[in-house]
Amino acid sequence: MSNFSNQIRASSSLIRRLRQRMANPAVLIQTRCFTTTEGHRPTIVHKRSLDILHDPWFNKGTAFSMTERDRLDLRGLLPPNVVSSEQQIERFMVDLKRLEVHARDGPSDPNALAKWRILNRLHDRNETMYYKVLIANIEEYAPIVYTPTVGLVCQNYSGLFRRPRGMYFSAEDRGEMMSMVYNWPADQVDMIVVTDGSRILGLGDLGVHGIGIAVGKLDLYVAAAGINPQRVLPVMIDVGTNNEKLLKNPLYLGLQEHRLDGDEYVAVIDEFMEAVFTRWPHVIVQFEDFQSKWAFKLLRRYRNTYRMFNDDVQGTAGVAIAGLLGAVRAQGRPMIDFPKQKIVVAGAGSAGIGVLNAARKTMARMLGNNESAFDSAKSQFWVVDAKGLITEERESIDPDALPFARKVKEVGRQGLGEGASLAEVVRQVKPDVLLGLSAVGGLFSKETQLLYKVLEAMKGSTSTRPAIFAMSNPTKNAECTPEEAFSIVGDNVIFASGSPFNDVNLGNGLIGHCNQGNNMYLFPGVGLGTLLSGSRIVSDGMLQAAAECLAAYITEEEVIEGKIYPSISSIRDITKQVAAAVVKEAIEEDLAEGYRDMDARELQRLSQEEIEEYVQNNMWSPEYPTLVFRKE
Repeated sequence: MSNFSNQIRASSSLIRRLRQRMANPAVLIQTRCFTTTEGHRPTIVHKRSLDILHDPWFNKGTAFSMTERDRLDLRGLLPPNVVSSEQQIERFMVDLKRLEVHARDGPSDPNALAKWRILNRLHDRNETMYYKVLIANIEEYAPIVYTPTVGLVCQNYSGLFRRPRGMYFSAEDRGEMMSMVYNWPADQVDMIVVTDGSRILGLGDLGVHGIGIAVGKLDLYVAAAGINPQRVLPVMIDVGTNNEKLLKNPLYLGLQEHRLDGDEYVAVIDEFMEAVFTRWPHVIVQFEDFQSKWAFKLLRRYRNTYRMFNDDVQGTAGVAIAGLLGAVRAQGRPMIDFPKQKIVVAGAGSAGIGVLNAARKTMARMLGNNESAFDSAKSQFWVVDAKGLITEERESIDPDALPFARKVKEVGRQGLGEGASLAEVVRQVKPDVLLGLSAVGGLFSKETQLLYKVLEAMKGSTSTRPAIFAMSNPTKNAECTPEEAFSIVGDNVIFASGSPFNDVNLGNGLIGHCNQGNNMYLFPGVGLGTLLSGSRIVSDGMLQAAAECLAAYITEEEVIEGKIYPSISSIRDITKQVAAAVVKEAIEEDLAEGYRDMDARELQRLSQEEIEEYVQNNMWSPEYPTLVFRKE
């Protein structure tokens, strides 16, 4: 009877509070709450005993409580002492520090690969703990699960393969993909990263080994953006390989035949896209490391039909734009002065052209966002590829590079001509920015035929603080090192790279900051923002909003010191801000259709703070949920 009375009193109290709120709308607004879809509600599982211990999605190891051990038939299958997740991590980290030296396979196996092996074993047995470790040590381990170590992993993937992770669609599966996609156990997938292995980082065609880059990218989606790891899917589309070494390797795990091309190739990608969007209509697909030949074609083919983007083309471009805007600020000028920057670009592949297009659009927006502004913006770029400066005189120009081909008369007045070397172009143009996306290691620091070094030519820049972006990955493909940039060009240089380097001690208490222009600053936020907005497509405006948000994240004090990218340690907060900017832009472009219980109309009513709260509440965190068994 007392329980019934307590329930009546509780109900009366609840009604009273609701009436008070209804009488005061301001209270309703102040207490507005967005219930997280990634909360700590119990999780229903359909397995018990050893099956649960062998499932990395649900395994907690020694952290299972005694009541869970009884519910899940685990009593006696684990040591009797129940430990906390913090104690588990402490024990793992002690083992990691001890094992990372002893886990090497001989002197040719670097410590980074040994660390990857140890982390991968943890990933295989306990996903929650793996992501807890990764998030807590993101600065140290991001270079292990992503660039540069992931490049080494991909090169050695056949030897490192232990258990499948993700899905493999091959040329032999034509006509079967629509049914194959239902072999994946998750009923909901939010994020797919797909590659065909044709251009892994700057390492070339690695065939089926390229699955490693998709796995690494999705690790960062989970760690940085809080995408639920049970709703991500790495995908390898194996259409063969043109890597003769792999074709002759008896241990190679992929199709040992030359790559499909032309209509046959497109048909395979078409079938894959139709299959995944049929099963998961709201999934987002990120294309990763497709060779330049196909990157732009596939982006143009799918971007207005599916929720997809290409990180090499659009993500790299966004991160570069954020850095370029930061470099303008570091020169003591407002970002609106960006259209005045003279930029020499080394590399005309998918990444280089992607950056050029994005930079041109950014300049055009600042100049009035009209056709005249768009046309005049291209005059700020000089593009140099393996054959030298690209001019209109070049035969068989790549159609994507054609808009940036310089007029012959124009460059003639600068003492340049078709095919002029990079060093010549830098010496004559005296650019504010030298942007490397060539995948040619040491390109800026090697002696040229004219006995000039590109960096020595850069000393003639008219900028007070010239910017050097050596953006090619992995580390061995960087166009120069920060030490070379600061020692040759001077202490006032703004330096950025694609892979991590240590800061440079310039003496007299001065530090030369090495800014890593890592794509992980942007793609997790773009993916999360697209997901939470429910946008039908990933628009140029959404990508631009992400880049501008990243550029504004750095404080004036940091910019003056030469920092143009924030610390990776803040990646969760950076991603939240970027995702909020993407959601806001999707709303403004009338692309947002809402996500789960948040429909488009309610999204439109959210303030900036409420958008950020909405994003934060939908970011998964690695906490062990309470598990409850139920028979299927």
